[in-house]
Amino acid sequence: MDAGFTAEQDEIRRTLRTLLDADDGPGDAYDPGLWRRIARDHRLPGLTVPQDYGGAGRGTAEQAVVLEETGRALLPSPLLATAVLAAPLILALGTAEQRAALLPAVATGELTACLAVPGGFLATALGLAGDPTGGSWAGGGRAGGVQARPARDGGGGWRLYGEADRVPDGERAGLLLVAAHAGGFPRSRTLLFLVRADGPEPPAGLARTPQSSPDPTRPLARVQLRDTAAELLGADDTADTGPALAAAGRTAAAVLAAEAVGAAAGALERTAAYLAARERPGACAPAPHAYEAERHRIAELYVRVRAARSAAYFAAWDQESAGLALAQALKVLRAVTAEAVRLPGDAGPPDREHEAHPYARRAAVLERLLGPAHRLRDHAARDSGLFAAAGDGQVAV
Repeated sequence: MDAGFTAEQDEIRRTLRTLLDADDGPGDAYDPGLWRRIARDHRLPGLTVPQDYGGAGRGTAEQAVVLEETGRALLPSPLLATAVLAAPLILALGTAEQRAALLPAVATGELTACLAVPGGFLATALGLAGDPTGGSWAGGGRAGGVQARPARDGGGGWRLYGEADRVPDGERAGLLLVAAHAGGFPRSRTLLFLVRADGPEPPAGLARTPQSSPDPTRPLARVQLRDTAAELLGADDTADTGPALAAAGRTAAAVLAAEAVGAAAGALERTAAYLAARERPGACAPAPHAYEAERHRIAELYVRVRAARSAAYFAAWDQESAGLALAQALKVLRAVTAEAVRLPGDAGPPDREHEAHPYARRAAVLERLLGPAHRLRDHAARDSGLFAAAGDGQVAV
């Protein structure tokens, strides 16, 4: 299928592309002024937040349109961490008071947030590369991971101990959603906790340090918690958060697939434009017979990007297919970025290769966060029953 868009979705795309194309190519630096414009004028952080909390109340398809365009421009912003990963969990698990206190600030862009998962197991926590229930990925109640204990003062608060690696936007987020184990080994369950870091002073015991990221437009951080005060997200400290994380993971997979498709399209557009310019008379170029093979390769990649785009938007409508769509999009992004670096050869200007590298780095950081595409595809296929054994010993498809 190919995606059919509403007039409103097309307008979102046109407006956002005009805004982002005003910048001359991908940049590495986060621009707080641009973030405020995006939040104030276009309401992107609150696009899927219900109107009762100051959001626009739109759906996953509109969010996929936005992430496709920000992926095409490689926009450095906390949009993924805040709007895609954190806000749905606050909405799903938070008490009425927590939703009322946090979501309006998220919707206006005043409060940014991140999801801190121990051990770098983001894909497992979201149900994209494993089963999030039980929470063994968060430490399993044993040493390691992040552990939560009720505060000794009996006031209903909690204290967190441990660390989480590779947290997207973890260094600058004003609110941390931390996945932690509570109850010890016999009654172990995974809960989410709120740590506010938007005050004039960081909470006691909280340390955030930047980590090496292949893509500077998507910074990662290590979050360390040493007896840090936290608030339980929700009112029930006996429930496992696995189902809510898995539901958020399906939505995240659909919009991340759209982002990867946008990045692949951006890389392909730049490569095709460069090759077309190189063919003009007087340009420094390889032998003419090389053009035909390059044109065929560009056309082949264009078809693959279109197919991945259709899969991503189908997943926005039917999120049970989101894992497979994400795996397909990541594979296509890898293929396109490899060709974006290779195809121009040695005939272009010295900085031509560097223009393609930002897209390759986005592919690398997505795989670092979520794992290789083949692992995502394998889990999604098994989770959907694609490889389930039939009663007669045949494979059910």
